[in-house]
Amino acid sequence: METVLSKHSAPLVLKGVQKKEEEELLGQATIWKLMLSFMDSFALKAAVELRIADIIDHHGRPISLQTILNNISDAPSPDISFLHRVMRHLVRKNIFSSQQSELNDTLYDLTPASKWLLRDSKSTLAPMILLENHPLHLDPSHYLSHSIREGTKNGSAFFKCHGHEQFDLTGLDPEFNKLFNEGMACTARIVSKAVTSGYKEGFKKIQSLVDVGGGIGGSLSGIVRAYPLIKGINFDLPHVVATAPKYDGITHVGGNMFQSIPKADAVYMKWILHDWSDQECVQILKNCRKAIPEKTGKVIIVDHVLHPQGNGIFEDTGFAFDMMLLTHNGGGKERTEEDWKKLFQQAGFLRYNIININAFPSNIIEAFPI
Repeated sequence: METVLSKHSAPLVLKGVQKKEEEELLGQATIWKLMLSFMDSFALKAAVELRIADIIDHHGRPISLQTILNNISDAPSPDISFLHRVMRHLVRKNIFSSQQSELNDTLYDLTPASKWLLRDSKSTLAPMILLENHPLHLDPSHYLSHSIREGTKNGSAFFKCHGHEQFDLTGLDPEFNKLFNEGMACTARIVSKAVTSGYKEGFKKIQSLVDVGGGIGGSLSGIVRAYPLIKGINFDLPHVVATAPKYDGITHVGGNMFQSIPKADAVYMKWILHDWSDQECVQILKNCRKAIPEKTGKVIIVDHVLHPQGNGIFEDTGFAFDMMLLTHNGGGKERTEEDWKKLFQQAGFLRYNIININAFPSNIIEAFPI
């Protein structure tokens, strides 16, 4: 039997084997790949913690393994062989690139992917990588089967793991709260740029906009910068807005979206409704409806629309996020268009519109009272 594995991510080609054996081998390979895929994320985390992308970017050219090692701070006894193995893995995953120098030394450079690891860049996913790989965030995943067996009657998997629900824990643990807010803020900057680019007409007639669950104001600040005539209201839990920086044109308001929402021409929500059950989402949407004008108001939702048979570049990410929500937020989930339609009908919104944007989550969903 001849087995040929082409470079990097090309498919495995099996020759000289029966179809049944080939199917078994490919099935085995699929399970191994999924089983160990968590190491991809841990390798990303290591690269962020060691600031490898920043080191390469600072030099402005491809550099050797030894140069990377020499620039890693707080490394009392660095191991170049360990670094080599991590870099080899990340090169295979196209996070970094490698090439041979004239002296036959391997030099490493950035790729379009590794530029998203830069800690000091405005367009970075580094804080989100640190959040997603933190033990407090990871450990509830071990309770996934418990969620299937027991549902959420006795709390989410996150609660079973930590004794607190996720959003309660952010109020009790300042370090986790900071990590969570920084993760949300970095995605907010990326998404805000995609929203202001892909939704230009949508903001033009809005004079006041309330960002429900706006965190420390990252999303709203990007919108108000692009549309300075908008009066922004950043609305979140009191302990969240207490740490929010000052932004021109934005007022921070603490409160509870399940009770009431500040009045405005429009409501903006990024990655909020996917955290909650259908019943809770309907309650939030009803409060949104009360906060906006009946005839001219609208709710602007930035969330993902799942396509079970889709093949978009963020489709797999949407399904992976759905698995995470299953353990972190009890009733939280990613939704199909039909799921969104049902929510709007139950909350009293007669029309909706879906717009694609170039980011994850990759959709803007407009909901109108009339």
